[in-house]
Amino acid sequence: MSSSSSGSRALRAIVFGGLIAGAFDITYACVFFGLRNHVSPIRIFQSVARGALGQNAFLGGYKTAVLGLFFHFLIALIAAAVYFIASRALRFMITHPIICGILFGASVYFFMYGIVMRVSAIHSTTLPWNYPWGVLIPNLLIHMLGIGLPIALVTRHYSK
Repeated sequence: MSSSSSGSRALRAIVFGGLIAGAFDITYACVFFGLRNHVSPIRIFQSVARGALGQNAFLGGYKTAVLGLFFHFLIALIAAAVYFIASRALRFMITHPIICGILFGASVYFFMYGIVMRVSAIHSTTLPWNYPWGVLIPNLLIHMLGIGLPIALVTRHYSK
């Protein structure tokens, strides 16, 4: 396979994996928090922008909502890139995408809730495992099945 072809396959794996995972995750957030807490999608997108802007994200209207949606998909694309790059060295990530994708999704959850949300403008002090069960379990499941698994399966598809 030429380097141009492998570069194209890498880009497709990252873009498609990130976009699929991002779409699953943001849909989950809108449905879960929309139904549970009656939160609008605009407010959910702004809550993502809050990581960079702090509470001011909620004052920016559609502009900060769009920024939050951009950040959301950027994070998903970065997660897909991390998985793809790691799979180049750890070939079992390609040969065992289901278990690796699920474990990767759980790792993304612990990284986001254990590190990113603590050092971002959100400054969360809640440890990832200290959320109420009704929040923790669905959040873990979406990260494992809606983020990690699709990224792993798309990476495997483009790694053949």
